[in-house]
Amino acid sequence: MDQLNIIIEKVKENQRIDVDEGLALFRQADFLTLASLANHKRFYYHPDTIVTYVVDRNINYTNICASGCRFCAFFESPSQGKGYIISKQDLFDKIQETIDLGGTQILLQGGMHPDLEIEYYVDLLRYIKENFDIHIHGFSPPEIDFIANKSSLSISETISILKKAGLSSIPGGGAEILCDDIRQKVSPNKCSSEEWLEVMRQAHLQGMRSSATMMFGHLEKDFHIFEHMDKIRTLQDETHGFTAFIPWTFQPDNTKIAVKKKTGVEYLRVLAMCRLFLDNIDNIQASWVTQGDKIAQTALFFGANDMGSTMIEENVVASAGVDFMLSKEELTRLITRAGFEPRQRDCYYHLL
Repeated sequence: MDQLNIIIEKVKENQRIDVDEGLALFRQADFLTLASLANHKRFYYHPDTIVTYVVDRNINYTNICASGCRFCAFFESPSQGKGYIISKQDLFDKIQETIDLGGTQILLQGGMHPDLEIEYYVDLLRYIKENFDIHIHGFSPPEIDFIANKSSLSISETISILKKAGLSSIPGGGAEILCDDIRQKVSPNKCSSEEWLEVMRQAHLQGMRSSATMMFGHLEKDFHIFEHMDKIRTLQDETHGFTAFIPWTFQPDNTKIAVKKKTGVEYLRVLAMCRLFLDNIDNIQASWVTQGDKIAQTALFFGANDMGSTMIEENVVASAGVDFMLSKEELTRLITRAGFEPRQRDCYYHLL
């Protein structure tokens, strides 16, 4: 048996593959072989035909950011005078509308604002909790790392303070590619890959769950993708704190990185490998926000079992010229037409 067939047999028998085996499979296996393997694995973990989604809203509390990532078309630098910090009235209105639309959580993210101390974030969380019964999925690792440094606190202390104020879980944003040679090129002012992982480790140790993401299709090579997934898988072996993995493609318009946009086929190949390599993460999410509805449907046959969020509001990807929007009705129709059963979930993947 040649090397590729040995790896394929290992995958079929649900044995773990290492980085080199993953790379060999990714480079050599044809498109439909990857689809078939990933689909088999998806039904191994989720024998039913349920595809989940969450109704939530992405609220950006500020767009002022000191990071200056080359891939971001949303941020304003602190010196430009064009930025905003959300008012409490705006925040109130956005959350009320989310609840009125059947939403169960908000995704609260912003920039690395140089003037906001931890008191601001505590006040923000408490205000939300005093007025609403809603799950707060907020502050990606670069934000938490930045807040900790700004307030001279450890990561663990920062998470503990935010958790006490009302933070329930942490989104996996700001991971990009967890290889520092790539991070230096695309987001030089953000936390290192080790710091990103440490935020997640500390959150998991305090009983919080989080998602993990990967943004690919910018300056990385294929082996970086597997290094990234290997770091996530290793931490998951240690903490079991990740609920889901969400790979998505870099959107180059209006950014400072001039590369050709990844195709749907390239996205689906990587998605399939995420399902095959990340054998300890239950849920793999399709990214309709960057891929559109047809590829998102196809993703359900390439290992994805979750459609992510209805995204009542999304600003960051939209700033890069991508404007796919789906209502709850449209999202459930897409899932049904692909032959699956749509079910609304919460942040922890409990069916509602």
